[in-house]
Amino acid sequence: MWKRSFGSLGAALVALCVALPSFGQERLDADAGKLTGTLKKIRDSGVVTIGYRENSFPFSYLGPGKTPVGYSLELCQAIVDEIGGELDGRPVEVRYRPVTPETRMQAVASGEVDLECGSTTNNTARQKQVAFSPIIFVSGTKLLVRRADRIRSYRDLRDKTVVVTAGTTNEQALRAFNDKQKLGLKLVTAPDHDASVKLLTSKEADAFATDDVLLYGWIARTKSGGEYAVVGEYLSYDPYGIMFRRDDPQFAAVVDRTFRQLAESRELRWIYRRWFQRRVVTGENLALPMSPQLESIFAALGLPEE
Repeated sequence: MWKRSFGSLGAALVALCVALPSFGQERLDADAGKLTGTLKKIRDSGVVTIGYRENSFPFSYLGPGKTPVGYSLELCQAIVDEIGGELDGRPVEVRYRPVTPETRMQAVASGEVDLECGSTTNNTARQKQVAFSPIIFVSGTKLLVRRADRIRSYRDLRDKTVVVTAGTTNEQALRAFNDKQKLGLKLVTAPDHDASVKLLTSKEADAFATDDVLLYGWIARTKSGGEYAVVGEYLSYDPYGIMFRRDDPQFAAVVDRTFRQLAESRELRWIYRRWFQRRVVTGENLALPMSPQLESIFAALGLPEE
């Protein structure tokens, strides 16, 4: 069910990962007068602001007590710990701010949030506005449909309604595919994944297109999940990363060093297993082994073989 064939994607992503600037060996001077950018902002305020998604299970979502939890948030906490060390161990308060697919990039670029910890695809267009951590996951666009409708692929949706979440790469991929194949899809957008799903479950849409891992996550969390299926070929391949402000080499060094330390200590593998191969705090278990592509990417960061 979870096995995927990404062809040569793995090698390309590893190349991207290796090509990222390696700031991990640079030790930053924590002298107040030499800090710049995000590190200076955090030192002066004593606060790091994390942007999170409310419904991108298991990457970023609301857990017990409406507390933000998830795989991406745990990785961001590791970055926060490294920031504290960079600031000579001074306390750093973490504040959380919800973002949506449409608001997340501007929130980072404007300084409203320092780290965006969700399920955001790293691509060249977005790199013109923000910077990204090393790749944390690889997904791709598929369809969520009602089993009773017997839809098996995009071609079964000719002249039907498909919902996508606004501001996502899935929206771009589906519009391009619709134009190329001339399927006459009626594309509608919703502000977030919950709203997109509601259009499908209320039968106002015939399918919801987004990253397959998010669709499987929704099925796992929903009592009626058995009535739905994830179908169709991949329309895009989406490597996720944590966003932060671009043109900030000091902060980029901290982010890069965090991931290399997590890889070399094997903690990166353990964090993955906690969120994808074990029962999580809200009770779900996706039972999703790490893909060969992600294994290769993490190995490039220094993750030892088992």
